[in-house]
Amino acid sequence: MSGMKRLLLSACLLLATTLVAAAEPARILILVGPSTHPPGSHEVAAGGRLMKHCLEHMANVPGVKADVWDQWPQDNAVLDAASSIVFIGDIFPPQRMPDTAGTLAKLAAMMQRGCGIVCVHYATGLRKDDVAPDGEHPLLHWMGGYFATGCAHHKSVARIFPAATITPAAASHPVNRGWQEFTLHDEPYINNYFGSDGNRPAANVTVLATSMLPPDAPRAEAVAWCVQRADTGRGFGIVMPHFFRNWADADLRRLILNGIVWTARLEVPADGVQTTPPELAAFAPESVEPAASKAAGKPFAARNQNADRGR
Repeated sequence: MSGMKRLLLSACLLLATTLVAAAEPARILILVGPSTHPPGSHEVAAGGRLMKHCLEHMANVPGVKADVWDQWPQDNAVLDAASSIVFIGDIFPPQRMPDTAGTLAKLAAMMQRGCGIVCVHYATGLRKDDVAPDGEHPLLHWMGGYFATGCAHHKSVARIFPAATITPAAASHPVNRGWQEFTLHDEPYINNYFGSDGNRPAANVTVLATSMLPPDAPRAEAVAWCVQRADTGRGFGIVMPHFFRNWADADLRRLILNGIVWTARLEVPADGVQTTPPELAAFAPESVEPAASKAAGKPFAARNQNADRGR
């Protein structure tokens, strides 16, 4: 075989490999952690199923596949295939799974290769026993911040607000494409933790959405944020929704799906991710609507005198 033929053959093989790689769908790993919340709130298993459905039926971002797990996958091929990993559950799920140290080590390896990470609502949370005395934890760097609950170094606040207005805070960021300001009856955590430098977000962290809370002493609270990490990976945190029914809000849903797509290093469409999910009951929650007492809007500490203002 002549040198020219070898060169052409090598070029064809390289092109074929590139085309096969390009044809492979982006894969999102959705990890559902444990939850003890009453029906209608959190509904983490139903939330995982809903996100899978939406990601696989995006009208303007085709070819994405999602897998839902309720335990840490033991098959490394599942981890290696993930473009981004999404957590939903009570507290950052790896902290509540068997072999926490081993799970965090595997997650660290995923982050080092540039895998994205997303935490939804209480999955953004870490307790005192999960973090170092100064608040240090890998999630702070992987995602840019976290909900500090029951911690000594910082006290985030969990409170149900009858009307929390969520406002875009970084108009030019891809995650903020296509969604408008919206108002929810929900529990967006406030005074979230972004680091020891006066709780200011690091230079590579972007606050995506804020809410003027609490109503009695309002200030612009960060309720969604993202980070572009040095390892080329991306993180996205959002402290809603508490109530399962709020997944029906198209703007909230688009904000979350935009964040997942962005962390998977896919292009977020100019008008944001477009989805039309079926009725929420189709995802088999224990209840779409919360119990009346749970939605009353009292601070968590008022409902549980043994808790701080977090959880």
